[in-house]
Amino acid sequence: MLGLAAVALPVAASPAQAFLFDWEYYRRTGKRRSKSSQKKQSRKTSKTLQKRKLAYKGREIVAFSSAEKPGTIIIKTGERALYQVIGKGRAMRYLVAVGKEGFSWSGVARIGLKRENPTWTPPPEMIERTPRYAKWKDGMPGGIPENPLGVRALYLFNKGGDTQYRIHGTNAPSSIGTAASSGCIRMLNKEVIELYKSTPIGTKVIVL
Repeated sequence: MLGLAAVALPVAASPAQAFLFDWEYYRRTGKRRSKSSQKKQSRKTSKTLQKRKLAYKGREIVAFSSAEKPGTIIIKTGERALYQVIGKGRAMRYLVAVGKEGFSWSGVARIGLKRENPTWTPPPEMIERTPRYAKWKDGMPGGIPENPLGVRALYLFNKGGDTQYRIHGTNAPSSIGTAASSGCIRMLNKEVIELYKSTPIGTKVIVL
């Protein structure tokens, strides 16, 4: 997929441990943790993420400090969380699925398009990786259980146009809280419906 003007970040050494790589440490210091430190941090992060996923009961209002205006969407990939800024030190938090190893990105975009029961059209790169998707090269109809975009999609655009990234629902709810996508942000269908209603075209989206 084409991306935004993404920050160049290293990939984790092992695919199995990709979602455990300490991105925040790298962004803060410009360095990788030592192997021993990374293993220790990975175990801690894994337990934290698993607990968060198991404990997730749905969206909630949380304390959140941000200079962004209300309505702005901020996605913290390391937390597997999407925050919709409310203002006055608060935000609505949702648990999401983010890009898997090699598909993680960061940048700033705007909501350029919104669709209910969106058609899913796998890009050529995805078909090359997963040939069975070729049957849908002209688009999988929306509103069917097999559609990976779920019931709603918000399309991310930048100055170059459509980034090919989306915030969308899912047909795989068990993936929420993990690093599983090709760069898109997955949400539970019932929650993406709520976000869709409250997010107008032009809304700023920040991916960290």
